[in-house]
Amino acid sequence: MHDATDWIDRRRFLAGASTAGVAGLAGCSGLIGGDSGEDASGAVGQIGSGRSGRGAPGGTSMDEMPALSGELTVYSGRGEFLVGDLVSYIDDQYDDLSLSVRYGGSTDHVNKITNEGDGSAADVFYSVNAGALAALAAEGRTQALPGEVREMVREEFRTEQWVGTSGRARSIPYNTDALAASDLPSDVMAYPDVDARLGWAPGYGSCQAFVTAMRLLEGEAATLEWLEGVTAAGIQQYNNEFAVCRAIANGDLDAGFTNHYYIQRVLDGSPEAPIATTFTAGDAGAMFNVAGAAVVDTASDPDLAANFVRHLLSAEAQDYFARSTFEYPLIPDVDPIGDLPTVDELDVPDVDLSRLSELEPTIDLMREAGVEI
Repeated sequence: MHDATDWIDRRRFLAGASTAGVAGLAGCSGLIGGDSGEDASGAVGQIGSGRSGRGAPGGTSMDEMPALSGELTVYSGRGEFLVGDLVSYIDDQYDDLSLSVRYGGSTDHVNKITNEGDGSAADVFYSVNAGALAALAAEGRTQALPGEVREMVREEFRTEQWVGTSGRARSIPYNTDALAASDLPSDVMAYPDVDARLGWAPGYGSCQAFVTAMRLLEGEAATLEWLEGVTAAGIQQYNNEFAVCRAIANGDLDAGFTNHYYIQRVLDGSPEAPIATTFTAGDAGAMFNVAGAAVVDTASDPDLAANFVRHLLSAEAQDYFARSTFEYPLIPDVDPIGDLPTVDELDVPDVDLSRLSELEPTIDLMREAGVEI
């Protein structure tokens, strides 16, 4: 934890950074798709077109990784719209690779792999969140990743069974015409008393993970009181967190609870939109979750599966996450886009990400508080 003065100074910096990053974001809308190529140094290939002033990323290029050869089936809980170009890029690098990707919900894939038993076709499970990875591992349906793959990512974003591949920070987006960062508390538990029109997407997995983190950090009684408080204060519900951010930018809301990248996506399409982001301090409102991957126990070629996961941590893939999905890269050599703070600059709470799969008591609390999900 940092002292109060340091945190206030950082909040002021971050509030300005959201606006300062617009110039960098404005050129990113064409990055998904397009021809692959190399930067000026020729060292690292790029997925999409145009780095918008960004230099070549650090890290390990796919060219320096073991070649992928053989048949591989990936069950992806990440949508094709977000990662399809990345998967295609990897597939195109190797003539001897036969790659099949089945897209669907992360929880659905966990259930499917479990139900398929020893006959599952899955070699790799690519999840939108750590909770689903932990759930599959708890079922005994994953196998340990090689140490050289795990160690590419810092310790808090991996286990022996899975590794994070990109990250998202919980944040407080707000309308800059209605509020300043200083109007918003750095303690998420204070938000039921904030004089502002708030919005959230309680049916959304990331929001439920946020409430789960609150339950783990603050206890069930305090979380129930918080849920009842924001509900009584008239918090408005949306189907997803991008819709929350659009409502903030349109002036229908003053602030809300979302992952950080939805603010960046709004600014990407509307650089002058009156929306910025701030962060709470050391609590569930500042939780950092990851998308990630695991090798399934039924993998016909575990080495191939593990090396595919390694490719998700390549310089090219991590640069893609930063530019095209606006997520946090998880290798230290690639910076996030939009002048976002680094993970070290965020005051992230100490939450075991594997416990974010414990959703049932969270859903019970939300329903008890009258939240419609």
